Amino acid sequence: MDFLQPPGWPRARGYSNGISARGRTVCVSGMVGWDAQCVFHSDDFAGQVRQALQNIVEVLAEANAGPQHIVRMTWYVLDKKEYVDAYPAIGDAYRDVIGRHYPTMSAVQVAGLIEDRARVEIEVTAIVDD
Repeated sequence: MDFLQPPGWPRARGYSNGISARGRTVCVSGMVGWDAQCVFHSDDFAGQVRQALQNIVEVLAEANAGPQHIVRMTWYVLDKKEYVDAYPAIGDAYRDVIGRHYPTMSAVQVAGLIEDRARVEIEVTAIVDD
Protein backbone atom coordinates (compact mmCIF):
# COMPACT_ATOMS: atom_id res chain seq x y z
CA MET A 1 0.00 0.00 0.00
CA ASP A 2 1.41 3.37 -1.00
CA PHE A 3 0.09 6.66 0.36
CA LEU A 4 -0.08 9.34 -2.33
CA GLN A 5 1.07 12.83 -1.34
CA PRO A 6 1.59 15.21 -4.28
CA PRO A 7 4.61 17.52 -3.85
CA GLY A 8 3.70 20.92 -2.48
CA TRP A 9 0.30 19.82 -1.17
CA PRO A 10 -0.32 20.31 2.54
CA ARG A 11 -0.41 17.01 4.42
CA ALA A 12 -3.97 15.81 4.98
CA ARG A 13 -5.03 15.56 8.63
CA GLY A 14 -6.99 12.48 9.63
CA TYR A 15 -7.15 11.02 6.12
CA SER A 16 -4.97 10.46 3.05
CA ASN A 17 -5.21 12.22 -0.30
CA GLY A 18 -4.79 8.94 -2.14
CA ILE A 19 -3.72 5.33 -1.77
CA SER A 20 -2.41 2.85 -4.30
CA ALA A 21 -2.82 -0.81 -3.34
CA ARG A 22 -2.84 -4.25 -4.90
CA GLY A 23 -4.50 -7.39 -3.55
CA ARG A 24 -7.84 -8.94 -2.58
CA THR A 25 -10.65 -6.39 -2.27
CA VAL A 26 -12.95 -6.52 0.75
CA CYS A 27 -16.06 -4.32 0.72
CA VAL A 28 -17.94 -3.61 3.93
CA SER A 29 -21.51 -2.36 3.79
CA GLY A 30 -22.49 0.81 5.56
CA MET A 31 -22.30 0.19 9.30
CA VAL A 32 -24.36 2.15 11.79
CA GLY A 33 -23.87 2.53 15.52
CA TRP A 34 -25.79 -0.50 16.71
CA ASP A 35 -24.42 -3.75 18.09
CA ALA A 36 -24.48 -7.23 16.54
CA GLN A 37 -28.09 -7.68 17.71
CA CYS A 38 -29.15 -4.44 15.95
CA VAL A 39 -29.57 -2.57 19.25
CA PHE A 40 -28.48 1.04 19.67
CA HIS A 41 -26.87 1.79 23.03
CA SER A 42 -26.28 5.49 22.41
CA ASP A 43 -27.72 8.46 20.58
CA ASP A 44 -24.39 10.26 21.03
CA PHE A 45 -22.72 10.90 17.67
CA ALA A 46 -19.22 9.83 18.73
CA GLY A 47 -20.64 6.82 20.56
CA GLN A 48 -22.35 5.68 17.38
CA VAL A 49 -19.13 6.28 15.41
CA ARG A 50 -17.21 4.09 17.87
CA GLN A 51 -19.74 1.25 17.52
CA ALA A 52 -19.87 1.55 13.72
CA LEU A 53 -16.06 1.35 13.57
CA GLN A 54 -16.07 -1.69 15.87
CA ASN A 55 -18.63 -3.32 13.58
CA ILE A 56 -16.38 -2.63 10.58
CA VAL A 57 -13.38 -4.22 12.31
CA GLU A 58 -15.45 -7.32 13.13
CA VAL A 59 -16.58 -7.71 9.51
CA LEU A 60 -13.03 -7.19 8.23
CA ALA A 61 -11.81 -9.93 10.58
CA GLU A 62 -14.10 -12.38 8.78
CA ALA A 63 -11.94 -11.77 5.69
CA ASN A 64 -8.68 -12.10 7.64
CA ALA A 65 -8.28 -8.34 7.29
CA GLY A 66 -7.86 -5.53 9.75
CA PRO A 67 -8.01 -1.74 9.95
CA GLN A 68 -4.57 -1.50 8.35
CA HIS A 69 -6.08 -2.82 5.10
CA ILE A 70 -8.71 -0.08 4.76
CA VAL A 71 -8.08 2.09 1.69
CA ARG A 72 -11.34 4.05 1.57
CA MET A 73 -14.03 5.17 4.01
CA THR A 74 -17.25 6.98 3.22
CA TRP A 75 -19.10 8.60 6.11
CA TYR A 76 -22.78 9.49 5.72
CA VAL A 77 -23.88 11.95 8.40
CA LEU A 78 -27.26 13.49 9.14
CA ASP A 79 -25.89 16.78 10.44
CA LYS A 80 -22.50 18.14 9.41
CA LYS A 81 -22.44 20.53 12.39
CA GLU A 82 -22.93 17.62 14.77
CA TYR A 83 -20.11 15.79 12.93
CA VAL A 84 -17.72 18.76 13.08
CA ASP A 85 -18.56 19.52 16.72
CA ALA A 86 -17.74 15.91 17.62
CA TYR A 87 -14.27 15.93 15.94
CA PRO A 88 -12.29 15.50 19.19
CA ALA A 89 -14.43 12.59 20.42
CA ILE A 90 -14.54 11.05 16.94
CA GLY A 91 -10.74 11.25 16.78
CA ASP A 92 -10.45 9.46 20.13
CA ALA A 93 -12.86 6.71 19.03
CA TYR A 94 -11.13 6.37 15.66
CA ARG A 95 -7.65 5.99 17.17
CA ASP A 96 -8.96 3.53 19.81
CA VAL A 97 -10.61 1.27 17.21
CA ILE A 98 -8.75 1.84 13.93
CA GLY A 99 -5.42 3.11 15.22
CA ARG A 100 -3.25 5.59 13.37
CA HIS A 101 -4.08 4.31 9.89
CA TYR A 102 -5.66 7.04 7.78
CA PRO A 103 -7.19 5.87 4.49
CA THR A 104 -8.86 8.07 1.91
CA MET A 105 -12.13 9.43 3.28
CA SER A 106 -15.21 11.27 2.17
CA ALA A 107 -17.97 12.63 4.39
CA VAL A 108 -21.39 13.44 3.01
CA GLN A 109 -24.36 15.03 4.72
CA VAL A 110 -27.52 13.15 3.82
CA ALA A 111 -31.22 13.86 4.29
CA GLY A 112 -31.77 10.61 6.16
CA LEU A 113 -30.54 7.11 6.91
CA ILE A 114 -32.61 3.95 6.72
CA GLU A 115 -32.29 3.28 10.46
CA ASP A 116 -34.20 6.11 12.16
CA ARG A 117 -31.99 6.19 15.26
CA ALA A 118 -28.71 6.20 13.30
CA ARG A 119 -26.71 9.46 13.28
CA VAL A 120 -23.91 8.15 11.03
CA GLU A 121 -23.27 5.31 8.60
CA ILE A 122 -19.74 4.33 7.51
CA GLU A 123 -18.75 2.04 4.64
CA VAL A 124 -15.25 0.89 3.78
CA THR A 125 -13.19 -0.75 1.11
CA ALA A 126 -10.12 -2.69 2.17
CA ILE A 127 -7.40 -4.32 0.12
CA VAL A 128 -5.53 -7.26 1.62
CA ASP A 129 -2.02 -7.83 0.29
CA ASP A 130 -1.53 -10.79 -2.03
